[in-house]
Amino acid sequence: MRKYTWMLMLVLVAMVAGTTAWAQSEGKAEVGFNLGWTFSDGVTADSPVLAGDGNLYDRVDPKDSFSWGLTGEYLVNPKMGIGFRFDQQQSKLEISGPAVNREIGDMKIQNYHGIFSYRFGHEDSKTQPFIQVGIGATHFASVSFTGANGAQLSTGGVTKFSGTLGGGVKFYVSPKVGVQGLVNWTPTYIKSDSEGWWCDPFFGCYVVGNAQYANQFEMGGGVFFRF
Repeated sequence: MRKYTWMLMLVLVAMVAGTTAWAQSEGKAEVGFNLGWTFSDGVTADSPVLAGDGNLYDRVDPKDSFSWGLTGEYLVNPKMGIGFRFDQQQSKLEISGPAVNREIGDMKIQNYHGIFSYRFGHEDSKTQPFIQVGIGATHFASVSFTGANGAQLSTGGVTKFSGTLGGGVKFYVSPKVGVQGLVNWTPTYIKSDSEGWWCDPFFGCYVVGNAQYANQFEMGGGVFFRF
């Protein structure tokens, strides 16, 4: 994950360096900490898989669970900001099939996103609605579990490209301290399933795929500090 973090930070530094002279002299920084609850879903298999316990499984999902996050943001002007957002969901991995649902083990889901935000309302208002959008990566951590034969196994971790979109309301308790409520959606591309062939008289025939995404819907709130 270090390479993704450093790549995003380099992009943000370049963006800050390219802002106007006003932004360099008047810009401010905000650092926040959030707690929340994340609703998650996963993906389905192309066809049911017969596991060692004798059951058929065709779906993998993270469980809905507690989450927390950190955000650092530089205000290039009173309305717009750029920054970095980290979120971690303390989830569990589940597999399910037509007649069974099984919890495999604990799984952390970590999001790393460079973000752009826009604020509405007057810059001196204590209440400021905002929206934010970001791009980056989501890491599904390795899950350790006991197999049907009693052996200790592991799924292995995986990192995928993802985006994030959200918004909320900031309320300034003082010029330097505030609280906020937010909602956030993070879709992560996992795989594509073949849906058959599509033929065109100009471009010929090719396989059409159905993309599958793992989605995280976060609701939370927290505190932030302005410097």
